[in-house]
Amino acid sequence: MQKVNVGDVTIGGGSLTLIAGPCMAESLEICLQTAEFLRDLCRKLGVQYIFKASYDKANRTSGSSLRGPGLRAGLEILGEVRRRFGVPVVTDVHESADVPEVARCVDLLQIPAFLCRQTDLLVAAGKSGLPVNVKKGQFMAPEDMAGALEKIRSAGNEKILLTERGTSFGYHNLVVDMRSLVTMRGFGVPVVFDATHSVQLPGGMGNASGGRREFVDPLARAAAAVGIDALFCEVHPMPDRALSDGPNSLDFAAAEKVVSNVKAIYDLK
Repeated sequence: MQKVNVGDVTIGGGSLTLIAGPCMAESLEICLQTAEFLRDLCRKLGVQYIFKASYDKANRTSGSSLRGPGLRAGLEILGEVRRRFGVPVVTDVHESADVPEVARCVDLLQIPAFLCRQTDLLVAAGKSGLPVNVKKGQFMAPEDMAGALEKIRSAGNEKILLTERGTSFGYHNLVVDMRSLVTMRGFGVPVVFDATHSVQLPGGMGNASGGRREFVDPLARAAAAVGIDALFCEVHPMPDRALSDGPNSLDFAAAEKVVSNVKAIYDLK
């Protein structure tokens, strides 16, 4: 399997990686608080860590929902996290035109699930030379992600991760087919399980998405048993006050439980 280096973290090299942080880069204070807790937790557990937060949530349910600090301010927050704690950082990118500037400030580019078939965006991300994490669309079969891989590879980039984040199951609901992890790993790339987006209820609150965070731990444990290279979680000091994806985000105590349980199962392999 292809190993992918993200800063000083090697994904697919035999050590579990956590990719986590608040959904949105709400403020420098929240990002620093979350990054420090997760960095220290991962050090304690022997897990590699990459900080994640989005500068722009361009796919909110409602057009009136807060989208985040924007490109410049968001990248400054991510840069401060990287400088302060010495951890790699990742953020979503939604527009091909944003890729060059974002790529100068982060260690990993992430393609949102809704955009996993956008050819221009995938090729632009590939041309950046950075590793690229592509989230499987809620509408996609896992074997169809071969197309996303081909588009990034056409730009000469082999540093690719694929993420499972649930599949649409009727209206306002997702389910996880654990076979997806096996199928996507069969492409020879590391796989990530997005435990918190997988319990999202898309549009389930009318003008916002809901979530069932009580299912994060059992699904994460199941994914670890099937086989993953990295775990993705949205973590916030006070999820019920989070400005994005609060219903499916974890507080610090819940995050420690989930990561500890996944690490224990990962180490059994």
